[in-house]
This record gives sequence, structure tokens and C-alpha cells, in this order.
Amino acid sequence: MSSLVIHSTFLPADDPEKSLEFYRDGLGFEVRNDVGYGDMRWITVGPPGQPQTSIVLHPPVTDPGITDDERRVIAELMAKGSYAAIILGASDLAETFDKLQATGADVVQEPADQPYGVRDCAFRDPAGNLVRINQLV
Repeated sequence: MSSLVIHSTFLPADDPEKSLEFYRDGLGFEVRNDVGYGDMRWITVGPPGQPQTSIVLHPPVTDPGITDDERRVIAELMAKGSYAAIILGASDLAETFDKLQATGADVVQEPADQPYGVRDCAFRDPAGNLVRINQLV
């Protein structure tokens, strides 16, 4: 039987340089691809040692089929931080939190034990995406 892996997930990034600072410099992800087209840029990042799993930071609302009203709604949702999210796992949550907080990243929640059995923290990346980080067991 064929096996499946999570290969890529997409998060909107409206400022590629700030997103690079967050994901590369703050989280320690490696840059796997950096592609530009006109004034747009797609950056693929991922954790070292896990080449099969990547996050593609992409320009929001580039689909020509999206209406101006839809573009406005997406921009509003991104500004509120309620458009996209990802959950990561860390072997040392406290160390990861401290490193990312030291970069000036937007802290949403300091490390805490959740009633559903997970210890986690949360940040917003520069585009407003929610980035939760779980303590790996």
C-alpha cells in the first residue's frame, strides 16, 4: 500500500522579507525555494532534516478569479489574524518560545497546559497567520 506524507501546506505572506525573518531566523527553518514572478514571491521553507515537509509562503489573493470584494474580505481576515493557521511541534517548547519571542514576534499565548492535554504556545507571523506550537511528547 502506498504511504502518504504531508508534503506542502500554504500560508499567505504579504511581506516576504518579514516572513523570512519569522520562519527562517525565528523558527530556524531552511529556505528550500524562493521564486519571484513580477512583484510576487513564493518562498518554500521547512524544518532541517525533514525535506519531505514544507510550508509555501505565498502572495495572498493572486488568483485572477477572486473579486475585489473577496480580496477586501481576505485582507480584513488576515489583518485580524483569522485567515490561516498552522500547528507545529517542538521537542523543547520553552526554548522555542524564548527564541521566537526574542525576535520580537507577536506573542498570542505564552506556554500553557491546555485542558485537552497539550502544552502549547501561540504566535502570529508577520502576515497575521496563527502559529501554534505544541510540546512534543
